Amino acid sequence: MPDQRMPTLFVSHGSPMLPLEPGSAGPMLQALGHALPRPEIILAFSPHWMARQPILGTSTRPATLHDFGGFDRALYALQYPAPGAPQWAARIEALLREAGWGVHEDPQRGLDHGVWSPLRLMLPQADIPVMPLAMPWPLDAALAYRLGAALAPLTEQGVLLFGTGSLTHNLHEFHPSARTDDPPAAYVQAFVEWMRGMIDRGDTPALLDYRRRAPHAARAHPTDEHLLPLFWALGAAGEGATPRHHAGGVHYGNLSMDAWEFVSA
Repeated sequence: MPDQRMPTLFVSHGSPMLPLEPGSAGPMLQALGHALPRPEIILAFSPHWMARQPILGTSTRPATLHDFGGFDRALYALQYPAPGAPQWAARIEALLREAGWGVHEDPQRGLDHGVWSPLRLMLPQADIPVMPLAMPWPLDAALAYRLGAALAPLTEQGVLLFGTGSLTHNLHEFHPSARTDDPPAAYVQAFVEWMRGMIDRGDTPALLDYRRRAPHAARAHPTDEHLLPLFWALGAAGEGATPRHHAGGVHYGNLSMDAWEFVSA
């Protein structure tokens, strides 16, 4: 058994180009990976795998999925050959069922780019087993929080609950000529500052109601699937968790790359 409780994480993965254009997020993710206690496994929750109810990827050797199109050909050669963790499925499924969630297994499922692209920077050795968890859909912030809370006991068993999404995610405003170091849009700055303030204050009700309360919420997230892993990580950490902010800058003017580590009380 581990000698310390694992934190929970929310990491922004931004664009599929992150492995080739890490920008200011690259050093942050590398430092975060070095600072983390070594987990037994990583349970990854990404908006790039959705299903009607939770599904666990139980492959012994999950494939690196290049689930995008029209990007630099070099991206399609990249691999993240982490082992899987099917031996953990039963205990994870038991927690989900106890909380009222149906759950299935997919022994063929690989790792989508939302999972492997930041892990490739954080943990390049790819020697820690990774198990993906499908995002049940439809889902909202409160349900994502509840789903994370159901999995909280895993943090005492050496499991790193790894939520990956984007703190802002409006691809309608992404311009092909944009650069990772373009100045951030004003609405992005306002939304990020509000989110950070609420996280620092531990104001869970405000965060779960962000679509009504946060400035420019609908512009920062026309749909909110990329922010839901943040609430999942918050729910797993529980009330009173200490947030540790990791600044990743803003890519292409509108993709905030910040990350948070939540240490349970």
